[in-house]
Amino acid sequence: MEEKMNIQWFPGHMTKARRMISENVKMVDAVCEVIDARIPVSSRNPDLDELTNNCPRLIILNRVDQADPEATAKWTSWFKKQGCSVLETDCKSGKGTQGFSQAVRLMLRDKLDEYAAKGQKGRGLRVMVVGVPNVGKSSFINRIARRKAAAASDKPGVTRGRQWISIDKGLELLDTPGILWPRFDDKTTGEHLAFTGAIKDEILDRETLASRLMSEMAERYPQRLAERYKISVDEEMSGFELLEAAAKKRGFLISGGEYDLERMSAVLLDEFRGGKLGRLTLEYPPEDENA
Repeated sequence: MEEKMNIQWFPGHMTKARRMISENVKMVDAVCEVIDARIPVSSRNPDLDELTNNCPRLIILNRVDQADPEATAKWTSWFKKQGCSVLETDCKSGKGTQGFSQAVRLMLRDKLDEYAAKGQKGRGLRVMVVGVPNVGKSSFINRIARRKAAAASDKPGVTRGRQWISIDKGLELLDTPGILWPRFDDKTTGEHLAFTGAIKDEILDRETLASRLMSEMAERYPQRLAERYKISVDEEMSGFELLEAAAKKRGFLISGGEYDLERMSAVLLDEFRGGKLGRLTLEYPPEDENA
């Protein structure tokens, strides 16, 4: 039987981040929410709707280069049906990021017309950028600003404090710290965030996490798993058994002839995060939840 992970992580700086977002939302015209295209549900903070007072929302589906293209198309359609504007991006190559300014102005065209009618044509727009840790928010900002304007790291919790960043004439961004919510009522949400590195590995049991990832991969992408690790994927096998089979195939042994599952777990998580398992998505829109 596989262990269930109990994840509760709410550092003090995130309480400060919540307060900052709530206090500054009145200063902006729209909110740009960066999420991970591989886990569009888990990488969204449900508190943001309340914190941002339902401002016009631009969803940035980031890391589409690592996500399943078919699933990404479904998510784009779903978010648009919810009344959001959507931009698909890959911050590593910069693909899609060049369309940001146009997407913002298109989304806020009524407000721009309103400003023009009041004799304020040319009035600048301000957009708050939000997102949970490690969705690529800082890398996204640096791409659209065409310079290193925000601190970027593969470790969660790097951005601190308030930063106004000029993107082009008449468009400014307010960068905010990555913010998670106080607890995860659904363990799958916590696991998915941990798979992508949004939660620090140090606070989790890595073998349990890796076995859960093996189970999800076996369910959604069994062929991908079999090809990458040269193992037979049987639907009756547990994630732990799949992890052990992969460790055996890789020759990861420790004293006593046992398999080094800690090493295999590190390899699996690194390869998932690095896109070496191919383009995959772990969550689908509600109407496709059984996909």
